[in-house]
Amino acid sequence: MHQPNYLLPRRSKIVIKIGTNLLADKTRGIDTGMIDSIARSVSAIRDSGNKVAIVSSGAIGAGVAAMRLRERPRTIPEKQATAAVGQPLLMEAYERAFRRHSQQIAQLLLTKDDFSDRARYVNARNTFASLFEKGVVPVINENDTVAVEEIKLGDNDNLSAMVASLIDASMLVILSDVDGLYTADPAHDRSAELIRVVEKITPLVERYAKKTGSELSTGGMATKVQAARRCVASGIAVIITNGKKSGAIERALSGSADGTIFLPADKRLSKRKQWIGFVSHTKGALVVDDGAKNAILRKNKSLLPSGITEIRGNFGARDIVSILDAAGTQIGNGITSYSSAELSKIKGRKSTEIESLLHRKAPAEVIHRDNLAPTGE
Repeated sequence: MHQPNYLLPRRSKIVIKIGTNLLADKTRGIDTGMIDSIARSVSAIRDSGNKVAIVSSGAIGAGVAAMRLRERPRTIPEKQATAAVGQPLLMEAYERAFRRHSQQIAQLLLTKDDFSDRARYVNARNTFASLFEKGVVPVINENDTVAVEEIKLGDNDNLSAMVASLIDASMLVILSDVDGLYTADPAHDRSAELIRVVEKITPLVERYAKKTGSELSTGGMATKVQAARRCVASGIAVIITNGKKSGAIERALSGSADGTIFLPADKRLSKRKQWIGFVSHTKGALVVDDGAKNAILRKNKSLLPSGITEIRGNFGARDIVSILDAAGTQIGNGITSYSSAELSKIKGRKSTEIESLLHRKAPAEVIHRDNLAPTGE
């Protein structure tokens, strides 16, 4: 049994994600007081020997105020144009705030391709390592000005989780405008209770996330729990806490946060399986029966053709596909040994029948356990 408070190792790497509602208002623009507070906290954390990366929302919010728009843009071109105006204003505020603490920052704008393409993933990892070595604080945002729907991450909660995994962080701190994960929406239900510790992300936890209100900006509690799932599987603790409360960052790192902590899994996925499970593009999906689901999640077994009930999408051998249970919930990703056309012939059949059905020698496993990354409950 884990202790309620997660103790952060000394000289850790920490990712701090800051929500839009903490940073920018559509009429007043960037909250420089909040950014000054963040710079002060981060500089103190760095002075104690830790390395910190900031994932910051707020570019579109800053652009809305600067352009005096009446509402947040809805189309992708409008969002991109607004982000293009707001991003330099946001970075200017960060640069001024950190300069007061003699601290250098760097801007990194990323898209999904920077993680899913293996070469770009390695390059990004090396860039972070070099910045940390030089004592620089990276400030990261999604590259809204160029990202089309196919390469958008969609929200900075998941971006922060991917950055945390990329740099081998010990903790992700998500600063929001709510205290954490509740059993219901506290704005509408007085009986709602704050969940202090999550040892395992279960379907019940995910249902709570859908009920809990959160930011007006992109994301919400559901995406925060989704981000937490990515992190805990990678051995990274996650804290969701109210960034409007004074000293929120310091309390999170000391183990006394007024929020929800998601404890890291006892068995962390390898870097390769982290990439397969949470970063790579999937080309299709395999629906499996309860027996196969149990073998994957409870017994660390490979996926055999007998457990597959449905093939979705068109993909080739060696592509990465999602694995879904009978209810359509994703339970993993994996590298398939067969194309979708081949799987349509062998699904539901025994492994001993594969060669006669495909008229060639072939592996017994559709997805070998070494190429399979469980992602669900």
